[in-house]
Amino acid sequence: MRVYRRLEEVPADFGPAALTIGNFDGVHSGHRRILRRLKALSEEHGWKPSVLTFHPHPVRVVAPERAPRLMTSPERRAELMGAEGVEQVLILPFTPTVALLSPEEFVRRILVERLGARAVLVGDNFRFGHLHAGNVRLLAAMGRELGFETEIVPVAACRGRMVSSSTVRELIERGRVALAARFLERPYALEGDVASGRGVGSSQTVPTLNLATAAEVLPARGVYLTCTRDLESGREWNSITNIGYRPTFGSSDQLTIETFLLDPLEGPTPRRIRVAFLEFVRDERRFENPEALKAQILKDVGVARRYFRRAGAWMRRPVGWAGPA
Repeated sequence: MRVYRRLEEVPADFGPAALTIGNFDGVHSGHRRILRRLKALSEEHGWKPSVLTFHPHPVRVVAPERAPRLMTSPERRAELMGAEGVEQVLILPFTPTVALLSPEEFVRRILVERLGARAVLVGDNFRFGHLHAGNVRLLAAMGRELGFETEIVPVAACRGRMVSSSTVRELIERGRVALAARFLERPYALEGDVASGRGVGSSQTVPTLNLATAAEVLPARGVYLTCTRDLESGREWNSITNIGYRPTFGSSDQLTIETFLLDPLEGPTPRRIRVAFLEFVRDERRFENPEALKAQILKDVGVARRYFRRAGAWMRRPVGWAGPA
């Protein structure tokens, strides 16, 4: 897959493209429905399945006080879209200049002249151009004028709820990671560097990997069943993860994400990991002393081992969570 980060990088042979446009934060099941239709249409006509997305999120430019916290970086979005068969992604810097483009300028100058769109697939609530003045009716009318198809892909639903990035964010931040995984079609995951801890776990409870992440959306405080992947070597482990402030060891204003591996760590300690959240286990709480906390952790580990035994190998390596190392 080819990823371009500026309009000037786009080659002359980008088109003919079947194109979809949007932020695609999380790349949830609704986004995947569009991407799968994009791939099928591309194969039917010999076009290139392509995505135009933006960074930063447009709302951060036009109304920063309303900007959403994001679940996925542009790079992770591109990786997930590539897994659905997308061949090329333009991550367009969303600048004040881009924000001022009229809907007609956006379609003519970017979609047609630069990206060679032959088909444009969007959801029925798609808006574009300055002040969101463009809608799907205008897009379809311009398509008839400029020679591209416009296809509206219906919004996806899951368990009676419309699938949206805001809904998935809400579920994750409430700790409902198992339901969020249904909306995403994969477990939600955090990634980043393994940071040095204070050594308390190794000496008083159990040794853990401490994740330092730049993620903006975090699961609620508590203990979770997880899978952990070494992003450099590809090693994977069943695990259990605590998100919280370590109240047993005194008050702290620093949130920690600590993962205990259920299988022995053989070889070097990972430098970068991805932790996928499968199930909520319990709330974080303060224990009388480190020994009581350690006893609870061992109980949590027992819960995790039983869970993974019942779930079987398919759950131990959940489809779609890891991606390329």
